[in-house]
Amino acid sequence: MSERESTAGEEAGSEAPTTVEKLRGLPWGVAWSVTNSVFAEYTFFGSIFVLYLNQLGLEKAQIGGLLSLMPFLGIIAVFIAVPLARIGHKRVFVLSMAARTTTAVFLLLTPWILLQYGQGTVLSYVVVTVAVFALFRATGFTAFYPWSQEQVPDTLRGKYTAVKNVLSSLTSFLAVMAAGYILGADPDLTRFLIVIAVGVLFGLVSVWSATKIPGGAPARKREAEESAYRGMVVAARDRNFVRYLLGVGLVTLATVPLTSFVPLFMKEQVGLSSSQVVWLGTGVLLGALVSSYLWGWLADRYGSKAVMQWGVYLLPLLPLAWLLMPQQSMWSLYVALGIALAQGLFNTGWTIGSGRLLFVRVVPAEKRTAYMALYFAWMGIAGGLGQLMGGWLVELMPGWQGRWWILNHNPYTILFVVSMILPLIATLFFRRVKADSSVTTRQFTGMFLRGNPLRAMESVARYHRARDERATVAMTERLGRTRSPLTVEELIEALHDLRFFVRFEAVMSMARHGPDPRLIEALIEVLEGKEPSLSTVAAWGLGRMGDEQAVEALRTGLDARYRSVQAHCARSLGSLGDRAVIPLLVERLATEEDVGLQMAFASALGSLGATEVAGRLLALLQSATNRDVRMEFALAIARLVGKEHNFIQLQRRVEEAEPGTALSQEVTRLQGRLGRAHQTSAEMDEALDL
Repeated sequence: MSERESTAGEEAGSEAPTTVEKLRGLPWGVAWSVTNSVFAEYTFFGSIFVLYLNQLGLEKAQIGGLLSLMPFLGIIAVFIAVPLARIGHKRVFVLSMAARTTTAVFLLLTPWILLQYGQGTVLSYVVVTVAVFALFRATGFTAFYPWSQEQVPDTLRGKYTAVKNVLSSLTSFLAVMAAGYILGADPDLTRFLIVIAVGVLFGLVSVWSATKIPGGAPARKREAEESAYRGMVVAARDRNFVRYLLGVGLVTLATVPLTSFVPLFMKEQVGLSSSQVVWLGTGVLLGALVSSYLWGWLADRYGSKAVMQWGVYLLPLLPLAWLLMPQQSMWSLYVALGIALAQGLFNTGWTIGSGRLLFVRVVPAEKRTAYMALYFAWMGIAGGLGQLMGGWLVELMPGWQGRWWILNHNPYTILFVVSMILPLIATLFFRRVKADSSVTTRQFTGMFLRGNPLRAMESVARYHRARDERATVAMTERLGRTRSPLTVEELIEALHDLRFFVRFEAVMSMARHGPDPRLIEALIEVLEGKEPSLSTVAAWGLGRMGDEQAVEALRTGLDARYRSVQAHCARSLGSLGDRAVIPLLVERLATEEDVGLQMAFASALGSLGATEVAGRLLALLQSATNRDVRMEFALAIARLVGKEHNFIQLQRRVEEAEPGTALSQEVTRLQGRLGRAHQTSAEMDEALDL
């Protein structure tokens, strides 16, 4: 058990579940989320309930006020959090969810109340039903939030949330499609009741699933209560927590009313039918389905804050799109579905990022009861105000209709404008919230602007699916060729693979990848290691990357035990332009007898333009008998005078044509240039004519 888990257990006065128990409980957590998502879609949440209230004849302000009851009652968390901890978070949650689900059954009696007692009575009946439901819900989730922090290991929280969201979104997608089919284009109350009844059944299954999740044991120490109350005071003074709450509150104010009133906007202004409005939910769910795992993977890998901030930056684009979309048009449904897809993408990024940051960084595990109580109460206030604000803004200018430039304006315009502004203000608070990773938002953004991010993510997935050494080597090579920062983790992982050829390819791929601080550090570690075959390639790779961060390690490598490592360190220092190493290389070239090292030192000094070794290089060239060795020294001399390109071109002509002809032409051109520069003499002309 980790230190964090042990500390969390101390707060409750009981042992937290072990990592093994947590892992065994994860499928049940997913099962609860999947079944509860259907309950939520079919009863008090989502567009179906809003359309149901509209069908009952409630006005928009009444709908907003009614929906505000559910978040507003979350404020009771501050008063009941500590007693609930003594009862046991799991016990309270299961009982509250059972009572919540049972309360939803009373929605089925609404048409009968409307028929028997009229509009005024049905409004009061629905208000009482929603209030009771909200009370049980608030009690349950007051227990759920601190319990949920001990359900999942932090290292898996992002991926777990992503998998849970994927399966929940897929289930909700199918549920919404079925609901749209059941409701039809012009539904009556009976069709709504069928959908609600199915939702209640799924709610009961979700309660049963929750009983299988570990943790949430009762607190056994009365001192824990006093500690929790003190914890609320500490939480209220925690500036990082307060900044997070302010940012989340603003985003909640902006997004909660959209969930309630966009379905009415689509029906009244855009001209979609009730079933089409319900089916828009499939677009949102599909966006969440395709992006959940990616957002979760990114949050676990690079930190929650960057993912959260990107979600916030994208949210204002949604109300802008609704303002610009065509209305009463044959294209309206398709555009609305496209916006709904984007809504699912953006909301999922925001939800996963902000939720993971809350559990991993913002809330201390040992004070989770106090912190989570304040969080849930604050979210209730923000959500309730959001619903009231939404209804009020829509009712503010009921007859406002028209078009200005490319923007449609109607009673929902002010709501959309406010929903664009509030997330941007929230970013000012989020910037000062402590991150759970060293990766900044700017660095996170840059990862998708360098290399090929799509190919990188595909390569990462295929790398993890590779089954044998040959496939892993091929995927490792592919990782490097993407030149994307998204593959850095896998390249470093491959560098520590048990299989030699995978490690070898990892070094090669890092060199192809290009400069990255973590990759350079990894190659330096290999250079200083005890595998000469890898150290040699690492020295070459550091030179190929062209980053001065490697210079000091390469200088140290000149004293390595193995000559091959020394040689490649010297060549890389030459390619990096390290002129400070010239005196050392000159000294070693003067005394070195190994031909391989002589060539490496000569090459480096030639690249560095160390003209003081020209005499030594000419002597080595004259004494060399091997063709390749002579060419190496000749190239070094050509580099000294800045004529590398000319030398290479001449060498190619000699290889491709008759050597005598190519060399004669070059000598003739040289004589002409020397003559025009008045730098020739009789002895030189005679030598060149030989």
